[in-house]
Amino acid sequence: MANKFAKSMADIIKTYTKDVEEGLVKSKQKAARAGAKELRESPKTPVRPYGKRKGQYKKGWTSTKRGTAYVIRNKTDYQLTHLLEKGHALRQGGRAKAYVHIKPVEEKVIKQYEDGVVKIIQGS
Repeated sequence: MANKFAKSMADIIKTYTKDVEEGLVKSKQKAARAGAKELRESPKTPVRPYGKRKGQYKKGWTSTKRGTAYVIRNKTDYQLTHLLEKGHALRQGGRAKAYVHIKPVEEKVIKQYEDGVVKIIQGS
């Protein structure tokens, strides 16, 4: 009798663990996609105002899977993300203005993921 109980508990825990793992993957994917979409559509995201490639920076935001993680990245102008977010020194002296557009989205995505994890664990 104790063996049957232990076996059924192990099966329940295994099923619960599998459901939680699947939910976490879905939550990660959903949060990453929402973050990339928000960066593409946000009015705070700078548009490259010069050259032939107008708007490519804003259009380049995407989410990709790397191992078990989902990463939000800019596939067209990845070199500009840090320079635009933090500002940078100019050749003629002085500093370029910082366009803080990634940090607010990052905080929002982290909060969204945390809320999703809580819902999954609680079973709602």
